[in-house]
Amino acid sequence: QVQLVESGGGLVQPGGSLRLSCAASGFTVSKYTMTWVRQAPGKGLEWVSTINTDGTTTYANSVKDRFTISRDNAKNTLYLQMNNLKPEDTAVYSCRNSALQSRGQGTQVTVSS
Repeated sequence: QVQLVESGGGLVQPGGSLRLSCAASGFTVSKYTMTWVRQAPGKGLEWVSTINTDGTTTYANSVKDRFTISRDNAKNTLYLQMNNLKPEDTAVYSCRNSALQSRGQGTQVTVSS
């Protein structure tokens, strides 16, 4: 059974950092394109970052140079390192495997002083 479970969210001050994790089961993360998305209160789903099977990565302009997507093949886990966080980064972040039509339940990130 395909499952994605995010963790690592929380409350952080502007300029702070967080690392989100997405533990996958039922499939091998490295064999699929994996994506982080987020949804801010009252707004639609926003694409954040993608890592392809060959390891290449892409980022939304709003997070480029601040966020880093990566994966640990041994742990079958996807990560999102978020630095220099801003209040506008506040959202529920979730990981997604589009090919398998699977998305986790999400983890809340709140950036506030």
